[in-house]
Amino acid sequence: MTVPDVTVVIAVYNTMPYLTACLESLVAQTIGPARMEVVAVDDGSTDGGGALLDEYAARHPGLFTVLHQANSGGPAAPTNRGLALARGRYVLFLGADDWLGTEALDRMVAAADAWESDVLIPRQIGVNGRLVPQGIFGASAASVGFEDSALAWALADTKLFRLELIRRHNLSRNEDLKVYSDQPFTLAACLRARRISVLADYDYYHLVLREDRGNVTQRAGAPDRLRGVAAVQWVAAELAAEGAQLDAIRARHFGWEVPQLLQADFLLHPEELQDEICAGVAALVERFGAREVYDRLAVADRVRLELAAAGRPDALRDLIRYEAAHGDPPVVVDGRRHYAGYPAFRAAGLGLPDELFLLAEAPAPDEAPGAGDALAREGEGSPPGSPPITLVQQVWRGAVPVQVRRRLRRYPAWRRLTEAVLAGGANGGRR
Repeated sequence: MTVPDVTVVIAVYNTMPYLTACLESLVAQTIGPARMEVVAVDDGSTDGGGALLDEYAARHPGLFTVLHQANSGGPAAPTNRGLALARGRYVLFLGADDWLGTEALDRMVAAADAWESDVLIPRQIGVNGRLVPQGIFGASAASVGFEDSALAWALADTKLFRLELIRRHNLSRNEDLKVYSDQPFTLAACLRARRISVLADYDYYHLVLREDRGNVTQRAGAPDRLRGVAAVQWVAAELAAEGAQLDAIRARHFGWEVPQLLQADFLLHPEELQDEICAGVAALVERFGAREVYDRLAVADRVRLELAAAGRPDALRDLIRYEAAHGDPPVVVDGRRHYAGYPAFRAAGLGLPDELFLLAEAPAPDEAPGAGDALAREGEGSPPGSPPITLVQQVWRGAVPVQVRRRLRRYPAWRRLTEAVLAGGANGGRR
């Protein structure tokens, strides 16, 4: 039997009517049915999705393999079952509410063959307001890494994987995870891959936000999310190289997924759940070295993490309410240092270190940049009298280490980007 170039694996659970567009996009692929196969696993759908899969299998014999099973409670089990049947040289995981550009598989397989890629990340765009980080898609690249790209922000399994890599390392989803089960899988594959590539020349993968917000990630509760983050960090601790590679992965989760659980929605939970969330965050912070990447996080996010880690949900609630009422805090100038003046700053009884609130430190007089040198100020901290430092600028500085900013100032394109970010920062930047 001829080995297909690519297997598309779909886990299906109550995704009508979006499933129709998903399947139609596969039928229309220019790579042709002789070079591809689709393995779809119906995870106990009750909306007619299982019958639609059977209909497509009957209309397109040889293209679709359909399996039906009782509902497992999450996408991991049906995905694993579909992966076990994959025969293609490559495998692509496709959400049952998402769809592919017509030329997607043809272009992806050709690029992966040409570059000898183990993992290939195709350009993805959001539909219906779905937010998709675009940092990794600045340009096509034969090889990228965690140290030199936004790869840490692209850990969903919406990628082309070499099946031999998956089989050799026995990679599969953790079926105990209700959410983020794809991230530990993807991270392990990327950290074991010989080459990770990016295709940014075409709209390959269309990620859909359902109108009912029924996507599984949207439905997941805070404890499930914390377990998912822990699973990713365990993989990073085991496989990532100490230094820039590991720090990039830490900064992504401690600078985004975890702080997201400590914002406005936190106040809507009962106090028992708030305490549980804080305990879960504390365990992550202590076990996985979050404090080692605090300098890469926005001040508000590292303060949230530290209040949760200290078991102070009361102070965390105060911080959230303060932000809702006032937005960005005032800047407190103490000598050469500028601090975010949140109520928790130097608050009696909390004992949080000043460094947690540090926005910038002005250079010493003999190191001061020349007049008007905004780029130097951006890297070293603004001197007294400069406009207040906004949250956008905090995030900018947290995301790009100062050493990197210094090296890149020599490039005109980087200087223009820096100036644009600083100018835009004056308009605010609250999430």
